[in-house]
Amino acid sequence: MSGVSKTFPGGVKAVDGINLTIKDGEFMVLVGPSGCGKSTLLRLVAGLEEASQGTVAIGDTDVTTFAPRRRDIAMVFQSYALYPHMSVRQNIAYGLKVRRTPKDEAKRRVEEVAAMLGLEGLLGRRPAQLSGGQRQRVALARAIVNRPEVLLLDEPLGALDLKLRQEMQTELKRIQGEVGITFIYVTHDQEEALTMSDRIAVFSGGRIEQVGSPSDVYERPETEFVAGFVGVSNILERDGRKITVRPEKIRILSERAAEGEPGTVRDAVYVGMVTRYTVELDAGGVLQVVEQNLDTSFADVSSALGQRVRLLWSPENVFEIREGK
Repeated sequence: MSGVSKTFPGGVKAVDGINLTIKDGEFMVLVGPSGCGKSTLLRLVAGLEEASQGTVAIGDTDVTTFAPRRRDIAMVFQSYALYPHMSVRQNIAYGLKVRRTPKDEAKRRVEEVAAMLGLEGLLGRRPAQLSGGQRQRVALARAIVNRPEVLLLDEPLGALDLKLRQEMQTELKRIQGEVGITFIYVTHDQEEALTMSDRIAVFSGGRIEQVGSPSDVYERPETEFVAGFVGVSNILERDGRKITVRPEKIRILSERAAEGEPGTVRDAVYVGMVTRYTVELDAGGVLQVVEQNLDTSFADVSSALGQRVRLLWSPENVFEIREGK
């Protein structure tokens, strides 16, 4: 994608000059809050929206003016979009039928993808007889059975409960590795983005704030928006600069310690595996700190309020950030 923009009637610019190259076979996740332009960009790639400016290429082919059916893509939505009157087998095979794939080959490919997604015993059922997770697997099978060059996924797990969503995240990553298709995946869930992606593009206001591997985006955020949106981060102003450090990178020491910045514990929340502390620094600023509860009990946490402490972090875990793009 080069210089891609989309302006809707009324002058609303949903996508603003996006430049993004996605590698062949890559699992790219577009993440950002609602209304940031990520789903609009996906629709521009699909040909469901027409770009106001810029070009979209798939491989070496400029597809900017191509109709959706001429682009070698498939799309999976949150709503599944299955045909209720068709069986699972018929739903998966629908695209092959439209392409007039020979019956023997179509049968083989349907059974192959059904086995990959654990749908072998469900091929005779209708969508109404399936759970939400099974329907999502059928929608995915229908998309990949055609072997598209690019698979676009728009919040595909949003309707699932937390446990099933986490299971499907692992499954999708496994399947993408097996089929080798380029995945472009849209989500507003930061944890989902970190879990599944080869690279992440963080969106805000129709623009990309940062592109990088999950560790790059999380460990080394470039802007204040990225630091605050992807996980939880602390932002401090020191010597005219804005710096960020993640809560789990900070150690809480006794007030008597010889190093660290002094402060007062203003809040402490026990959440099972960890405790989240809020510490007001003497030098100005408030930091969130997360510590594992290796030896800490609920009673210990309750008594922490008002305690004087020192906070220590390593220089390599602190990064200077800018306002944003």
